[in-house]
Amino acid sequence: MQWFAQTPSLFESFVEAVNTPLNNFAWGWPTVILIALTGLVLMIGLGFMPLVRLPYGLRMLFQPEKRLANDGEISPFQALMTSLSATIGTGNIAGVAAAIAVGGPGAVFWMWLIAIFGIATKYSETVLAVHFREVDSIGNHVGGPMYYIRNGLGSRWAWLGGVFALFGMLAAFGIGNGVQCFEVSSALLTIGIPRLVTGTILALLVFGVTIGGITRIAKAASAIVPVMAVFYVAACLLIIISNISEVPSAFSTIFSNAFSGKAAAGGTMAQVVLMGFKRGIFSNEAGLGSAPIAHAAANTNDPVRQGTIAMLGTFIDTIVICTMTALVIITTGAYQGGQSGADLSIAAFNSGLSGTGWIVTAGLVVFAFTTVLGWSFYGERCTEFLFGVKAILPFRLVWVTVVVIGSVVGNRGIVWAVADTLNGLMAIPNLIALLLLSGTVFKLSRQYDFSSQSQRP
Repeated sequence: MQWFAQTPSLFESFVEAVNTPLNNFAWGWPTVILIALTGLVLMIGLGFMPLVRLPYGLRMLFQPEKRLANDGEISPFQALMTSLSATIGTGNIAGVAAAIAVGGPGAVFWMWLIAIFGIATKYSETVLAVHFREVDSIGNHVGGPMYYIRNGLGSRWAWLGGVFALFGMLAAFGIGNGVQCFEVSSALLTIGIPRLVTGTILALLVFGVTIGGITRIAKAASAIVPVMAVFYVAACLLIIISNISEVPSAFSTIFSNAFSGKAAAGGTMAQVVLMGFKRGIFSNEAGLGSAPIAHAAANTNDPVRQGTIAMLGTFIDTIVICTMTALVIITTGAYQGGQSGADLSIAAFNSGLSGTGWIVTAGLVVFAFTTVLGWSFYGERCTEFLFGVKAILPFRLVWVTVVVIGSVVGNRGIVWAVADTLNGLMAIPNLIALLLLSGTVFKLSRQYDFSSQSQRP
């Protein structure tokens, strides 16, 4: 019995010992510089077009669709909702709180900065994903970094596509499954629901959707994500308005702490920047190469048009939703209480307006559920690239099993650290490919007629 009691702590110690050096490599300064440099090169090369064309992307998103024969399984709107289902999750609630708890309010500034350049990154990823996508042996449109590396860079770089797919498959179980389910079970545990019960119910719901593939995932995402996002933002605005006098001070604190090097955990300027960058990337996933996998399945034959729709995801996720969470935490002063993760967000809501902490719990549960759905598709596509379509069903079954395991087993610090590592390892091959294929993005963008209001979907 004593051995069983010690086993979890021994396992966690082993994971931490293996993960720490990997994390230091995956999220050292070279990777941070590569992420920032990629976004900067793409934004400048595009002449800041992604920022200027945000309203255009919004118009294209709501423009009446013309279904195209054999050009994709889901609509452009459903593709965006699927990618948002995977990005709007614990990163927007627990991730923002963790960034502020460790890096201080100044970390929010660096989240904004990486998101601004991430708009160009997300646009470019999607342009390449649609341009270089394929049709697999069962008739599905498949695309993403592994395909634009292989088809865009040629056979010499095929190994890099395999590296991305491997890290993408593994990262899916971390960022898209284990972290999400662990945060949900932790939140529901505060109201007396056992972790195993949470995990079992989540697993049944996830199985019911993912077994239907991208079409069913897209339908679920399109129904759930817009409603929950609007509800959560409205709830945040209610708290912020009730503390409106603190808003100017909150922004002042964010900007001053961003450059003072004053981390909440007593760290340095480097810690502030790293926390902001890591949590920002965890939130919007620009540069990871995940979202373009969903956009590659869109019913479109126009890479640039879909790219302008895809880049809305980064703006909505970080600039809008993460900012709302951050302002709630900072205006209420809850970040000074020593809490972190979802617990800090719940405390901030309760502090701002007594009894509203349940909104965070509800948002966390719904957002995490949709994230697990979206990332199941990403992991499935990466697995298919590596092992073929015969691996799809086994992957789905393993995925559902990990939902239960992630809900029951783990330590918040270790779970987040492993997810961080897998994020970084997944991003590196994708960022290299984006830089090498940037000329293709620039060429396709220059050839596109933005003046036309009737571009085909």
